[in-house]
Amino acid sequence: MSVTAKVLLKHDRLAFVPTLRALDGVEISVIAQGTTDPERTVFPFYVEYEDRAELERSFDADETVARYELVDWTDEAGIYNTEYTPDTKLISTVVTEVNGVLAHTETRGGGWLARLLLPNRAALGTVWEYASENDIEFEIVEIYGNDGVAGETSYGLTDEQRATLLLAYERGYFSEPREVALGGIADELGLSSTATSGRLRRGIRNLVAATLGGSETEE
Repeated sequence: MSVTAKVLLKHDRLAFVPTLRALDGVEISVIAQGTTDPERTVFPFYVEYEDRAELERSFDADETVARYELVDWTDEAGIYNTEYTPDTKLISTVVTEVNGVLAHTETRGGGWLARLLLPNRAALGTVWEYASENDIEFEIVEIYGNDGVAGETSYGLTDEQRATLLLAYERGYFSEPREVALGGIADELGLSSTATSGRLRRGIRNLVAATLGGSETEE
């Protein structure tokens, strides 16, 4: 069963990361195309920034940008065709290789937020392994799919979120009054309270989105 995953990617050598760090408030998104060429290195980007001259000076200094060409500029926003340098980190190639699609990609928090359409969870695993091998931070923010491991219904949950929610439920974390504190759940999982809280929060959000029909949820 196909899955849709929203993932947050971070690495110093991801496309435009030097520009993101140099310019406060710049926003960049990939313009979707019909190409499926995994070797493609030139992509159109929509860039929002108030000062075009400063933006292009940053592009000139950006170690991930080999060359760029302005297509159009209007009202503090422009479209650029951009070619990456050879050592720029990309996931588009592996996504294409597993017959997936980058449905939407935009800058977020010094990295990239990408919505991946993939044929199955195995494909997602392949993309994750590629990111791990290339030292790319790969955080699954949301995931949607009908079938989980061994045919179980996933309800939009990752395996980790499902296990954490089940443990919290079994230990009485959701009971009234609460029978176990967050720290107790975290200790059993071997995680920090902050990490456990985040996993529970994202799991509940994905569960609500998958069961009640929502597709856009709060980051």
